[in-house]
Amino acid sequence: MCEFCHTHGEGKKWYLQAKNYSEDFLSDIKRRKFIEDFFIHPEKTFQDTEKAGQLEKLPRALKNAISKRITRNQKEIHFGQVVPIEDIQNIFNFVTSIVRLECICRKGKLGLRNQRYCYGVSLAPNGGQMTEIIKNIDPSYLFGPDNKELEVLSKEKTLKLFKEYERGGLCHTVWTFHTPFIGGICNCNSLDCSAMRMTVGHKIPVMFKAEYIAEVNVDLCNGCKACSKVCQFSAINFDSASKKSSINQQNCYGCGICRSVCKKNAIKLAECNEMEAIHDN
Repeated sequence: MCEFCHTHGEGKKWYLQAKNYSEDFLSDIKRRKFIEDFFIHPEKTFQDTEKAGQLEKLPRALKNAISKRITRNQKEIHFGQVVPIEDIQNIFNFVTSIVRLECICRKGKLGLRNQRYCYGVSLAPNGGQMTEIIKNIDPSYLFGPDNKELEVLSKEKTLKLFKEYERGGLCHTVWTFHTPFIGGICNCNSLDCSAMRMTVGHKIPVMFKAEYIAEVNVDLCNGCKACSKVCQFSAINFDSASKKSSINQQNCYGCGICRSVCKKNAIKLAECNEMEAIHDN
């Protein structure tokens, strides 16, 4: 399990602990200030990613040292984890409200408005204090083009949207605002998401892999390659001789989106702990 599970989840999945979504965290002035700055300056996430790309020009030892420092700092401030749809549903089972927001990354990188792929989750009604903080900064994050009120979605509608995102190749991630407080769930791709570009592209982790890993049942696989087309992590290999796909477990982030396009149901997710037990025996 990830280190947050041990530190903030008592050995269980930390993002499934209701305490990490508590409104009490928002009484912290430092945390509130970070949230304000985060939404006031959406371009900063893009700029930080561009700066990270410049580290490739440095000697490897220096680059590795700086990368580790960035990761260490991000774990304290704004860190994420990939979460499959099953656990997204488990989160929805205990949160009280879900509010749809504009995507910080797509706004900061592309300057695009109304790219509403991010969701504020709260144990309080109508998005709780997090919504109030954002509303006082820039209400546009909270209102769609045709809405005059908060875009509060039902759990059922949100889950349906998330499944549609999966089929389009987007993976789900949870995010902290000064760890361990979780304030949002995003739907990411490797082109627009600053965290994925940092973690996968520049090898500077700012998000954990999921607590799962994908497996292909070669007896069911028909070699259609639909799974590889949606994989954001270059984790699917195709054997031209056998015409079968397989998972590169080192690259796999356990998001599970490959399953959503597999018409043969040849792909499943296994918990990492189970996989480790198998390999140890």
